[in-house]
Amino acid sequence: MRFVSLFLNNRLTIAPETLVNDSSLKAVPFFELPMVEQPPLNQTFRYDEKLQQILYGKQLLFDELSFTVDQIQLHYENGYVKYSIGISKTSNGYVCSRCGNEKSRLFAVFSCFRCKSDSCAYCRNCIMMGRVSECTPMISWCGPKVRWPLENNLLWNGELSSGQQLASQKFVEGIGSEGELLIWAVCGAGKTEVLFKGIEKALNLGLRVCIATPRTDVVLELAPRLKAVFPNSMVASYYGGSEERETKAQLVISTTHQMYRFKQAFNIMIVDEVDAFPYSYDQTLQHSVSLAVTPKHFLLYLSATPSKTMKKAAMNERLPCVKIPKRFHGFPLPVPKMVWGGEWKKRLERGKLPATFLKWLKAQAESGRRAMIFVSSVSVLEKLIELIRKEVDVPVDSVHSEDPLRKEKVIQFRNEDIQLLLTTTILERGVTVPFLDVAVFGADHDVFTESALVQIAGRSGRSKDDHDGKVLLFHYGKSLSMIQAINHIKNMNKEAGL
Repeated sequence: MRFVSLFLNNRLTIAPETLVNDSSLKAVPFFELPMVEQPPLNQTFRYDEKLQQILYGKQLLFDELSFTVDQIQLHYENGYVKYSIGISKTSNGYVCSRCGNEKSRLFAVFSCFRCKSDSCAYCRNCIMMGRVSECTPMISWCGPKVRWPLENNLLWNGELSSGQQLASQKFVEGIGSEGELLIWAVCGAGKTEVLFKGIEKALNLGLRVCIATPRTDVVLELAPRLKAVFPNSMVASYYGGSEERETKAQLVISTTHQMYRFKQAFNIMIVDEVDAFPYSYDQTLQHSVSLAVTPKHFLLYLSATPSKTMKKAAMNERLPCVKIPKRFHGFPLPVPKMVWGGEWKKRLERGKLPATFLKWLKAQAESGRRAMIFVSSVSVLEKLIELIRKEVDVPVDSVHSEDPLRKEKVIQFRNEDIQLLLTTTILERGVTVPFLDVAVFGADHDVFTESALVQIAGRSGRSKDDHDGKVLLFHYGKSLSMIQAINHIKNMNKEAGL
């Protein structure tokens, strides 16, 4: 987009060229504009509350707002909206102000219709959130703060285990102060319930809270639970395709990718599944979380399988940590059983299933129990589901990250409309279904790391009424990850005294 600089009310200001009818003024791309002071706040201006609630604590593109350019410009001229550079050029290359990307290979140039440049640079790293380019200003709110309700009562009558109680207390103590805390809790320990009291305290102090997680499925799992226990609070879920992204919310449950859109918004940041892909591998996602918090904030990490770095920091007391080695119902974690499956890749290519897997499959179908069958890739998933449907006469379906019906299929699985659900590792976290067994087809594949297998095993036995679900690892040779995952689970059970 091209802007012009001009004098307005005896001050040098800027405006989109489409709003200025003066051909003598030179229009230039946004990044070429001279530095101008932010217009002072006009207290008599009647600002749009809808724009306030959408922009508050965020930095967005013009294209992400349903307001016209002249409406946004009017708020800018009255000091309520700020324009800032999206892509900066330095001596070392480009920097994206939204995601923090500095890698030259993740920038590109294009012939831009808006700024008329043949080499307008843009960031490829966060392009899935909308294109940020040199001529694209980021828009943020600098007017009055959004006011939150002061009564946010927790409606939950459950009881916490001793481990949960300790973790909850530590979290509550941190609310209102600066710091960080790791809650290292086994799958099924009841991490969500541990958060309730701390969130309640934060909301009633007028603080803003975010629960950020790498997976959309986890957002879909958490949002209804939190809305139910905080019925009087402003709660919204943010993810790709969410209809609540413009909803005013004091408590936000979001994917980590959506953090790119926030800036100094949250006093309390809870990063769930902090070890999960892609958050654990993507430094720009971690950077976006650091930008999304206020200068004074409390950071809480949740994980069943923290990284070696985090474990070391906790052991050296550089990172405060509370460990919950026991599930809320007090029963042991199901220990996976390794089952020889032979050369499963070659058998799939020949259109056959390994004998041991076929035997389990038929028994599982006859039992009436639901099962999640994890596979290493979409290609394996597509071949396997065809063969399974030929062998059993029960509802079978599959899901993966690019499946447009992923949300609907998970709901069907919960509602027992699907008995056998094949999935990639996309569902290794965040999905809680009672009366469930788990199988990993080709568990020796590299994609099944120790943490992935621990998380997968954690899908089973989560209900106190069905705490001993089965976990089977079908393989063609025991991998180190399989052995480490089993030892990990056994050690947690031992630590819990089980």
